[in-house]
Amino acid sequence: MIICPMCEHQQAQGIECEVCGKKLAVAAPIAVAVATLPELEGTQLAGGRAPVAVAAIPDLELTRQAPVQAGAIQPVAELDTGRSAAAGNVLVSPIQDMDTGRAVSDGLRTAAPTGPIVCRYCRTPQAHGLICERCGMRLPKLRQTAPEPSAGSGLVAAGEWTKCTKCHTHTRAGRACVSCGTHVPAAE
Repeated sequence: MIICPMCEHQQAQGIECEVCGKKLAVAAPIAVAVATLPELEGTQLAGGRAPVAVAAIPDLELTRQAPVQAGAIQPVAELDTGRSAAAGNVLVSPIQDMDTGRAVSDGLRTAAPTGPIVCRYCRTPQAHGLICERCGMRLPKLRQTAPEPSAGSGLVAAGEWTKCTKCHTHTRAGRACVSCGTHVPAAE
């Protein structure tokens, strides 16, 4: 079984993960001894770069147009080249009856989304955290954060595995989080 180092998905074969798409292995070319078969007929030419005798067909007309160098270039007098004289001072005044496209505010605002977020890569719903627990990709930041634990409640000993208080990534207590850098508190 192949186990993806990114999302820990197990699969039987393949060079990339079926869940997150991470390249798992690069297939190296295998050196194989090549020998010519004695019963195979060889080519008539000595090699791919050997000169080949070429002759023009006498009845074939080569081209109907004259070469480009033979034609004379003539300027067209009535052609507009796109250049104009400087505009000078132009008076600018605002348009009085122009609609700006803004409606009058009714005072209501769209509420921020709450509840579990679905990872856009592996489609796993997750109730908290900023990193997907299945594939390891970052989740959208627009969400309500989990309540902060009070001091002394739920703290583990220094060096034990716990979740970061800010991004909820698995990390060790008493150290900085490997994902966001926040110091993870540990029990004294």
